[in-house]
Amino acid sequence: MKFVFYTHSLVSDWNHGNAHFLRGVMRDLIRRGHEAIALEPEGAWSRQNLVKDQGEAPLDAFRRTFPDLSSLSYGVDFDHERTLSDADVVIVHEWTDPALVERIGEIRRRAGFTLVFHDTHHRAVSSEEDIAGLILKDYDLILAFGETLRQRYLKAGWGSQVFTWHEAADDTIFRPMPEVEKERDLIWIGNWGDGERSAELAEFLIEPVKELQLQTTVRGVRYPQPALNQLKEAGIDYAGWIANADAPSAFARHRLTVHVPRRPYVETLPGIPTIRMFEALACGIPLISAPWEDAEHLFRPGEDFLFVRNGSEMKEAMRSVLADTDFANALTGAGLETIMARHTCRHRVDELLSILSQHGTALVKHQITFPEAAE
Repeated sequence: MKFVFYTHSLVSDWNHGNAHFLRGVMRDLIRRGHEAIALEPEGAWSRQNLVKDQGEAPLDAFRRTFPDLSSLSYGVDFDHERTLSDADVVIVHEWTDPALVERIGEIRRRAGFTLVFHDTHHRAVSSEEDIAGLILKDYDLILAFGETLRQRYLKAGWGSQVFTWHEAADDTIFRPMPEVEKERDLIWIGNWGDGERSAELAEFLIEPVKELQLQTTVRGVRYPQPALNQLKEAGIDYAGWIANADAPSAFARHRLTVHVPRRPYVETLPGIPTIRMFEALACGIPLISAPWEDAEHLFRPGEDFLFVRNGSEMKEAMRSVLADTDFANALTGAGLETIMARHTCRHRVDELLSILSQHGTALVKHQITFPEAAE
């Protein structure tokens, strides 16, 4: 089958976590014998900022790392109808321009593909009018990256065929690297964003690190000067953007990482961790998490990772993991086991094909064969 993904960007992961998951899903579809291409807008914000920040080198690195992936840029004169004429499944990300979301729906009326809307953000609760204003009546299915988000769509009447489809780790990229020597204590990979977790980062990362005097690295983008000053005062080394494909080796050089979710996911969309949590556990690094509700029982808290309730507990948990190698190894073993059993991109493609086989168009249902999908 031919899958077409409308995304903000496949090439750039600068402050764009959905690129991580999309790359893994597309690669798994291709390995199974399907065709998968991405369409991204010319002048995408993430790509523009990546080039401004890092130059053209990351774009060349993407092509070397992912030679199997294909992405086309579209502008105002792009012929979407012709491009979609032979598609079997079209998946449109929620950051796509609203006018184009509607236009693709209109094309669907004249075509035979299954049309899917994919939401991986908290705008359904934080900017409800943005999602409510989208024209989704011609979309066959909606994929929401958490059960609470799925329930939000159903309650608002934004779709009747809404399915939970969590993000996951591409285990061909994210894997343990025991051959790499541990050089430092702790790493946190994440973007500062829009102040959605500033207080949480201070409580669960900066202050405990400062008090324990840990050798710590922070990677990510959009850190304002006051945040950089906080990191420097705590003795934390800020190293800026990191390509997502380079994160596994960065995890491998550190003994510990933390998960600090954004506030909307804690307060209004419980049960949705960031994709970096899946990726960190897939790399076999001990993880300690700030509070969030694992409402869907995705993990085994206390076995796969440690939950803490406040900064004081975070400090003690960091101390325990760093002091006890057996304890740290038990955490990494359990976390990796859960990822490999439930949370890889292979699992998500299995889920996607299962949904399409039951709810896609007759053409798509006819083309899906599950012995092949389970490879």
